[in-house]
Amino acid sequence: MDFIFVIAGLAILVVAGDLLVRGAVSLSLRLGMPAVIISATIIAFGTSAPELLISVKAALNDAPGIALGNVVGSNIANVLMVLGVPALLVPIAGCGAAAHRNTIIMLFATAVFSAMILTGVISLWFGLILLVITLVMVIDSIRSGMAHPEDIDDDELEDADPEMPGWKLAGLLALGLIGLPLGAELLITGSQAIARDFGVSEAVIGLTIIAIGTSLPELATTVMAALRRQADVAIGNVIGSNLFNITAIIGVAALVRPLEVPAEIINRDIWVMIAASVILAPFIFFCLKITRLMGGLFLGAYIAYIVLAYSQNIPA
Repeated sequence: MDFIFVIAGLAILVVAGDLLVRGAVSLSLRLGMPAVIISATIIAFGTSAPELLISVKAALNDAPGIALGNVVGSNIANVLMVLGVPALLVPIAGCGAAAHRNTIIMLFATAVFSAMILTGVISLWFGLILLVITLVMVIDSIRSGMAHPEDIDDDELEDADPEMPGWKLAGLLALGLIGLPLGAELLITGSQAIARDFGVSEAVIGLTIIAIGTSLPELATTVMAALRRQADVAIGNVIGSNLFNITAIIGVAALVRPLEVPAEIINRDIWVMIAASVILAPFIFFCLKITRLMGGLFLGAYIAYIVLAYSQNIPA
Protein backbone atom coordinates (compact mmCIF):
# COMPACT_ATOMS: atom_id res chain seq x y z
CA MET A 1 0.00 0.00 0.00
CA ASP A 2 2.87 2.39 0.79
CA PHE A 3 4.33 1.93 -2.70
CA ILE A 4 0.88 2.56 -4.17
CA PHE A 5 0.74 5.83 -2.21
CA VAL A 6 4.14 6.84 -3.62
CA ILE A 7 3.27 5.94 -7.22
CA ALA A 8 -0.16 7.59 -6.99
CA GLY A 9 1.36 10.66 -5.36
CA LEU A 10 3.98 11.05 -8.09
CA ALA A 11 1.40 10.55 -10.83
CA ILE A 12 -0.98 13.12 -9.32
CA LEU A 13 1.88 15.61 -8.84
CA VAL A 14 3.00 15.32 -12.47
CA VAL A 15 -0.52 15.64 -13.89
CA ALA A 16 -1.57 18.41 -11.49
CA GLY A 17 1.63 20.36 -12.16
CA ASP A 18 1.03 20.17 -15.91
CA LEU A 19 -2.61 21.28 -15.55
CA LEU A 20 -1.60 24.19 -13.33
CA VAL A 21 1.07 25.38 -15.77
CA ARG A 22 -1.29 25.16 -18.75
CA GLY A 23 -4.00 27.02 -16.91
CA ALA A 24 -1.67 29.69 -15.54
CA VAL A 25 0.03 30.30 -18.89
CA SER A 26 -3.32 30.54 -20.71
CA LEU A 27 -4.60 32.99 -18.08
CA SER A 28 -1.41 35.06 -18.37
CA LEU A 29 -1.68 35.26 -22.16
CA ARG A 30 -5.33 36.19 -21.79
CA LEU A 31 -4.32 39.06 -19.49
CA GLY A 32 -1.76 40.24 -22.03
CA MET A 33 1.39 39.30 -20.10
CA PRO A 34 4.53 39.26 -22.31
CA ALA A 35 5.84 35.81 -23.27
CA VAL A 36 9.26 36.54 -21.78
CA ILE A 37 7.80 37.14 -18.32
CA ILE A 38 5.60 34.05 -18.59
CA SER A 39 8.64 31.96 -19.53
CA ALA A 40 10.84 33.32 -16.73
CA THR A 41 8.24 33.17 -13.96
CA ILE A 42 5.07 31.15 -14.44
CA ILE A 43 6.56 28.32 -16.50
CA ALA A 44 9.78 28.19 -14.48
CA PHE A 45 7.99 28.10 -11.14
CA GLY A 46 5.06 26.02 -12.38
CA THR A 47 7.18 23.18 -13.69
CA SER A 48 8.92 23.04 -10.28
CA ALA A 49 5.61 23.02 -8.40
CA PRO A 50 5.65 19.25 -7.66
CA GLU A 51 9.13 19.41 -6.13
CA LEU A 52 8.15 22.56 -4.21
CA LEU A 53 5.06 20.95 -2.71
CA ILE A 54 7.05 17.84 -1.77
CA SER A 55 9.71 19.84 0.04
CA VAL A 56 7.22 22.11 1.82
CA LYS A 57 5.08 19.17 2.91
CA ALA A 58 8.19 17.29 4.07
CA ALA A 59 9.25 20.34 6.11
CA LEU A 60 5.81 20.55 7.71
CA ASN A 61 5.97 16.81 8.51
CA ASP A 62 9.41 17.29 10.11
CA ALA A 63 11.04 15.16 7.41
CA PRO A 64 14.01 17.30 6.31
CA GLY A 65 15.72 14.24 4.84
CA ILE A 66 12.98 13.98 2.22
CA ALA A 67 12.96 17.73 1.52
CA LEU A 68 16.73 17.97 1.07
CA GLY A 69 17.13 14.50 -0.43
CA ASN A 70 14.56 15.31 -3.10
CA VAL A 71 16.51 18.38 -4.22
CA VAL A 72 20.04 16.96 -3.96
CA GLY A 73 18.93 13.68 -5.55
CA SER A 74 17.07 15.46 -8.36
CA ASN A 75 20.13 17.55 -9.22
CA ILE A 76 22.26 14.41 -9.39
CA ALA A 77 19.64 12.60 -11.48
CA ASN A 78 19.22 15.59 -13.81
CA VAL A 79 22.87 15.47 -14.87
CA LEU A 80 23.67 11.76 -14.79
CA MET A 81 20.30 10.25 -15.76
CA VAL A 82 18.37 12.99 -17.57
CA LEU A 83 21.36 13.79 -19.81
CA GLY A 84 22.80 10.28 -19.84
CA VAL A 85 19.72 8.54 -21.26
CA PRO A 86 19.10 10.83 -24.28
CA ALA A 87 22.84 10.90 -25.05
CA LEU A 88 22.62 7.13 -25.58
CA LEU A 89 20.11 7.83 -28.35
CA VAL A 90 21.57 11.01 -29.88
CA PRO A 91 24.84 12.77 -28.90
CA ILE A 92 23.94 16.17 -27.44
CA ALA A 93 25.77 19.45 -26.90
CA GLY A 94 24.70 22.83 -25.65
CA CYS A 95 26.68 26.06 -25.69
CA GLY A 96 26.35 29.75 -26.37
CA ALA A 97 26.26 32.92 -24.30
CA ALA A 98 23.02 32.09 -22.50
CA ALA A 99 24.15 28.57 -21.63
CA HIS A 100 27.50 29.89 -20.37
CA ARG A 101 25.84 32.53 -18.20
CA ASN A 102 23.32 30.12 -16.72
CA THR A 103 26.03 27.54 -16.02
CA ILE A 104 28.08 30.11 -14.13
CA ILE A 105 25.01 31.02 -12.07
CA MET A 106 24.32 27.32 -11.43
CA LEU A 107 27.89 26.73 -10.23
CA PHE A 108 27.69 29.78 -7.96
CA ALA A 109 24.33 28.69 -6.52
CA THR A 110 25.65 25.14 -6.06
CA ALA A 111 28.65 26.47 -4.13
CA VAL A 112 26.46 28.65 -1.89
CA PHE A 113 23.96 25.85 -1.25
CA SER A 114 26.75 23.33 -0.54
CA ALA A 115 28.35 25.67 1.99
CA MET A 116 24.97 25.95 3.71
CA ILE A 117 24.57 22.16 3.75
CA LEU A 118 27.95 21.73 5.44
CA THR A 119 26.82 23.91 8.37
CA GLY A 120 24.31 21.18 9.24
CA VAL A 121 21.15 23.31 9.15
CA ILE A 122 19.44 25.28 6.37
CA SER A 123 18.11 28.12 8.49
CA LEU A 124 15.46 30.73 7.74
CA TRP A 125 18.20 33.25 6.91
CA PHE A 126 19.83 30.78 4.52
CA GLY A 127 16.41 30.32 2.91
CA LEU A 128 16.11 34.08 2.40
CA ILE A 129 19.55 34.19 0.76
CA LEU A 130 18.55 31.42 -1.63
CA LEU A 131 15.32 33.24 -2.51
CA VAL A 132 17.30 36.42 -3.24
CA ILE A 133 19.40 34.40 -5.70
CA THR A 134 16.14 33.15 -7.24
CA LEU A 135 14.89 36.72 -7.63
CA VAL A 136 18.16 37.77 -9.30
CA MET A 137 17.83 34.80 -11.68
CA VAL A 138 14.27 35.73 -12.62
CA ILE A 139 15.17 39.40 -13.21
CA ASP A 140 18.18 38.34 -15.31
CA SER A 141 15.99 35.98 -17.38
CA ILE A 142 13.41 38.70 -18.01
CA ARG A 143 16.09 41.25 -18.97
CA SER A 144 17.79 38.74 -21.27
CA GLY A 145 14.48 37.79 -22.83
CA MET A 146 13.57 41.43 -23.45
CA ALA A 147 16.93 41.98 -25.16
CA HIS A 148 16.69 38.79 -27.23
CA PRO A 149 12.99 37.94 -27.69
CA GLU A 150 13.89 35.53 -30.50
CA ASP A 151 15.40 33.20 -27.87
CA ILE A 152 12.04 32.56 -26.20
CA ASP A 153 11.04 28.92 -26.67
CA ASP A 154 7.65 29.02 -28.38
CA ASP A 155 7.18 25.32 -27.63
CA GLU A 156 6.64 26.26 -23.98
CA LEU A 157 3.57 28.24 -24.99
CA GLU A 158 2.17 25.91 -27.65
CA ASP A 159 -0.34 24.22 -25.31
CA ALA A 160 -1.62 27.56 -24.01
CA ASP A 161 -4.80 29.11 -25.36
CA PRO A 162 -5.59 32.73 -24.54
CA GLU A 163 -9.11 32.16 -25.90
CA MET A 164 -9.75 29.20 -23.57
CA PRO A 165 -13.30 29.26 -22.13
CA GLY A 166 -13.50 30.53 -18.57
CA TRP A 167 -14.92 27.27 -17.20
CA LYS A 168 -12.07 25.24 -18.68
CA LEU A 169 -9.48 27.72 -17.43
CA ALA A 170 -10.93 27.62 -13.93
CA GLY A 171 -11.06 23.83 -14.08
CA LEU A 172 -7.36 23.51 -15.00
CA LEU A 173 -6.31 25.87 -12.21
CA ALA A 174 -8.59 24.19 -9.66
CA LEU A 175 -7.42 20.66 -10.52
CA GLY A 176 -3.81 21.78 -10.37
CA LEU A 177 -4.17 23.56 -7.04
CA ILE A 178 -6.10 20.66 -5.49
CA GLY A 179 -3.98 17.90 -7.01
CA LEU A 180 -0.56 19.24 -5.98
CA PRO A 181 -1.09 19.13 -2.19
CA LEU A 182 -2.98 15.84 -2.48
CA GLY A 183 -0.16 14.23 -4.46
CA ALA A 184 2.44 15.60 -2.03
CA GLU A 185 0.50 14.22 0.95
CA LEU A 186 0.29 10.73 -0.57
CA LEU A 187 3.95 10.78 -1.61
CA ILE A 188 5.32 11.92 1.76
CA THR A 189 3.08 9.55 3.74
CA GLY A 190 4.08 6.58 1.59
CA SER A 191 7.77 7.51 1.58
CA GLN A 192 8.00 7.84 5.35
CA ALA A 193 6.30 4.47 5.79
CA ILE A 194 8.66 2.79 3.30
CA ALA A 195 11.66 4.25 5.10
CA ARG A 196 10.40 2.82 8.40
CA ASP A 197 9.50 -0.59 6.93
CA PHE A 198 12.81 -1.14 5.14
CA GLY A 199 15.03 0.43 7.76
CA VAL A 200 16.55 3.03 5.44
CA SER A 201 16.67 6.75 6.12
CA GLU A 202 14.10 9.19 4.77
CA ALA A 203 16.99 10.98 3.06
CA VAL A 204 17.75 7.89 0.94
CA ILE A 205 14.09 7.65 -0.11
CA GLY A 206 14.20 11.33 -1.10
CA LEU A 207 17.52 10.92 -2.89
CA THR A 208 16.35 7.96 -4.96
CA ILE A 209 12.65 7.07 -5.32
CA ILE A 210 11.30 10.62 -5.01
CA ALA A 211 14.19 12.23 -6.91
CA ILE A 212 13.84 9.83 -9.84
CA GLY A 213 10.07 10.23 -9.88
CA THR A 214 10.18 14.01 -9.94
CA SER A 215 12.92 13.95 -12.60
CA LEU A 216 10.83 11.89 -15.04
CA PRO A 217 9.14 14.96 -16.64
CA GLU A 218 12.59 16.50 -17.23
CA LEU A 219 13.77 13.17 -18.67
CA ALA A 220 10.84 13.03 -21.11
CA THR A 221 11.39 16.66 -22.15
CA THR A 222 15.12 16.15 -22.62
CA VAL A 223 14.73 12.94 -24.65
CA MET A 224 12.27 14.66 -27.00
CA ALA A 225 14.54 17.70 -27.32
CA ALA A 226 17.51 15.47 -28.15
CA LEU A 227 15.53 13.52 -30.76
CA ARG A 228 14.50 16.84 -32.33
CA ARG A 229 18.18 17.91 -32.35
CA GLN A 230 17.35 20.74 -29.91
CA ALA A 231 20.39 20.21 -27.71
CA ASP A 232 20.26 23.70 -26.21
CA VAL A 233 16.76 22.98 -24.94
CA ALA A 234 17.92 19.70 -23.40
CA ILE A 235 20.90 21.25 -21.61
CA GLY A 236 18.98 24.38 -20.64
CA ASN A 237 16.20 22.27 -19.14
CA VAL A 238 18.67 20.57 -16.80
CA ILE A 239 20.50 23.75 -15.79
CA GLY A 240 17.24 25.61 -15.12
CA SER A 241 15.78 22.75 -13.11
CA ASN A 242 18.91 22.42 -10.97
CA LEU A 243 18.99 26.14 -10.29
CA PHE A 244 15.38 26.31 -9.17
CA ASN A 245 15.77 23.19 -7.04
CA ILE A 246 18.55 24.55 -4.86
CA THR A 247 17.38 28.16 -4.68
CA ALA A 248 13.60 28.52 -4.91
CA ILE A 249 12.51 25.13 -3.54
CA ILE A 250 14.90 24.89 -0.61
CA GLY A 251 14.50 28.64 -0.01
CA VAL A 252 10.73 28.30 0.45
CA ALA A 253 11.03 25.07 2.47
CA ALA A 254 13.51 26.71 4.86
CA LEU A 255 11.03 29.54 5.48
CA VAL A 256 8.46 26.95 6.54
CA ARG A 257 10.86 25.29 8.99
CA PRO A 258 14.66 25.17 9.36
CA LEU A 259 15.96 22.00 7.69
CA GLU A 260 18.38 19.86 9.67
CA VAL A 261 20.76 18.18 7.22
CA PRO A 262 21.07 14.37 7.56
CA ALA A 263 24.62 13.08 8.03
CA GLU A 264 24.63 11.02 4.81
CA ILE A 265 23.89 14.10 2.71
CA ILE A 266 26.82 15.96 4.30
CA ASN A 267 29.20 12.99 4.05
CA ARG A 268 28.28 11.66 0.61
CA ASP A 269 25.45 13.08 -1.45
CA ILE A 270 26.32 16.77 -1.55
CA TRP A 271 29.76 15.83 -2.91
CA VAL A 272 28.19 13.72 -5.65
CA MET A 273 25.94 16.67 -6.55
CA ILE A 274 28.94 19.02 -6.71
CA ALA A 275 30.87 16.52 -8.86
CA ALA A 276 27.93 16.16 -11.27
CA SER A 277 27.70 19.94 -11.68
CA VAL A 278 31.45 20.33 -12.20
CA ILE A 279 31.54 17.44 -14.71
CA LEU A 280 28.78 19.07 -16.77
CA ALA A 281 30.44 22.52 -16.92
CA PRO A 282 33.26 21.73 -19.43
CA PHE A 283 30.76 20.26 -21.90
CA ILE A 284 28.96 23.61 -21.95
CA PHE A 285 31.93 25.99 -21.74
CA PHE A 286 33.85 24.19 -24.51
CA CYS A 287 30.80 23.13 -26.56
CA LEU A 288 31.72 19.45 -26.21
CA LYS A 289 29.29 16.73 -27.23
CA ILE A 290 27.94 14.32 -24.65
CA THR A 291 28.53 11.27 -26.83
CA ARG A 292 26.90 7.87 -26.51
CA LEU A 293 29.97 6.67 -24.62
CA MET A 294 29.76 9.59 -22.20
CA GLY A 295 26.02 9.04 -21.86
CA GLY A 296 26.71 5.44 -20.90
CA LEU A 297 29.30 6.56 -18.35
CA PHE A 298 26.88 9.12 -16.90
CA LEU A 299 24.14 6.51 -16.56
CA GLY A 300 26.56 3.91 -15.17
CA ALA A 301 27.76 6.41 -12.57
CA TYR A 302 24.17 7.12 -11.56
CA ILE A 303 23.34 3.43 -11.14
CA ALA A 304 26.50 2.98 -9.05
CA TYR A 305 25.47 5.94 -6.89
CA ILE A 306 22.00 4.45 -6.25
CA VAL A 307 23.51 1.10 -5.31
CA LEU A 308 25.97 2.82 -2.96
CA ALA A 309 23.25 4.90 -1.32
CA TYR A 310 21.19 1.82 -0.44
CA SER A 311 24.11 -0.44 0.47
CA GLN A 312 25.26 2.09 3.08
CA ASN A 313 21.80 2.47 4.60
CA ILE A 314 20.39 -1.05 4.78
CA PRO A 315 20.85 -2.39 8.30
CA ALA A 316 23.02 -5.48 8.70
